[in-house]
Amino acid sequence: MQINVNTDRTIENHQGLDEHVDTVLRAAIGRFEDYLTGVEVHLTNENREKQADGGNGCTMEARMRGYQPVVVHDHSTDLRQSIKNASSKLARALDSTIGRLNDKGRHEAPPVEAVPDALSDKNLTSGA
Repeated sequence: MQINVNTDRTIENHQGLDEHVDTVLRAAIGRFEDYLTGVEVHLTNENREKQADGGNGCTMEARMRGYQPVVVHDHSTDLRQSIKNASSKLARALDSTIGRLNDKGRHEAPPVEAVPDALSDKNLTSGA
């Protein structure tokens, strides 16, 4: 599974950040590796100039084999906390999505029983 880390111009992308994202993400979603081709991670600091809280954002997009990508987002005051929270959200989303896909293959549609004719059930005749 390939993990790509992208940052906006307000966050310095360095080797330590890439390693942190890789470690946290693999710990959270490593069990889903067989279903995934890769994960895109986008890190932003929307309020750097304003010095406001909650400006660090982390968006993760997990690309599943043969299915639509699963995308989650988290905001936090700390970038590392935002990465951790988004990883947890992604694990829950993948667990739900993959669980639903697996359930589809296990369950068969219940057989449709013949519905009795409403007129014959009440001993009514039509048109007489």
